[in-house]
Amino acid sequence: MQNVKKIDPRPNISEDIANTLRNMIFDGYFSAGERINEVHLSTELGVSRTPLREALTTLAAEEALYHSPRRGFFVSELSREEFEDIYPMRAILDPAALRLSGRPSRESFSKLERINEKMKGTRDFKTRASLDDEWHLELIRDCNNRVLIGQIKLFMNRIRRYGLAFHQDRQVVEMSTTEHQEIIDALKKDDLESACEWLRRNLTSDKTPILNWLEGRKTK
Repeated sequence: MQNVKKIDPRPNISEDIANTLRNMIFDGYFSAGERINEVHLSTELGVSRTPLREALTTLAAEEALYHSPRRGFFVSELSREEFEDIYPMRAILDPAALRLSGRPSRESFSKLERINEKMKGTRDFKTRASLDDEWHLELIRDCNNRVLIGQIKLFMNRIRRYGLAFHQDRQVVEMSTTEHQEIIDALKKDDLESACEWLRRNLTSDKTPILNWLEGRKTK
C-alpha cells in the first residue's frame, strides 16, 4: 500500500480529512465498491476515529461513499444515472448565485482573469479542475445566500468525481477557459443576463463526452 501523508490536527480537521479522502478516491487509491477500513485508515492518516467518521459522513452526503448498516462505508460506483441526475444542477444554481452577486469588484475581475490564465497554462488535469472550482467560487463570492453556495459546493464535489475519472482532453479545457472569458467580458459590460447564459453553457459543455465515456465503461 502506498504511503499517505498524515494530517496535522487542526480545528477544521474533519474538513481536511474529507479533502484527503476525496483525492484518494479520485486518484484510484480506493476501488469502486471497496469497503473503507476505518481502523487502518485512522492509523494511516494519523487521525482519531471521530473526525474520520465525520469526514466519511460528509463524503456519504456527497454520495462518493455509501453507508451500509453494520458493515461500514463503501466507495460508490460511477453511474450514468447519477451523473444525469446531478450534472444539470450547477447550471441552475450557479447562474442564480451570479444574479445575486452582481458585477464583481475590480479586485475580483483581476483574480478571475489570473485564475483563467493559470488554467490555460497547466497540463495537469487535477490542477485545472481545482483552478476551475476556484474560478467559479470567485465569480459568485458576493452572493449572500449561504445555503445556495453550500449546495453549489456540494454538487461541485459530486460532479468533479466524474470529470477527474474521465480525464477530459485539452479541447474541453480550452473551451472552458474561452467560456470563462466570455463571462468576464459580459460582466464588464454590465450584461448580467449574457454572463448568466455563458455560465450556463460553461457548466453544460462537457456533458456529452462524459456520458459517452460512462456508456463505454458499461459495454466493457
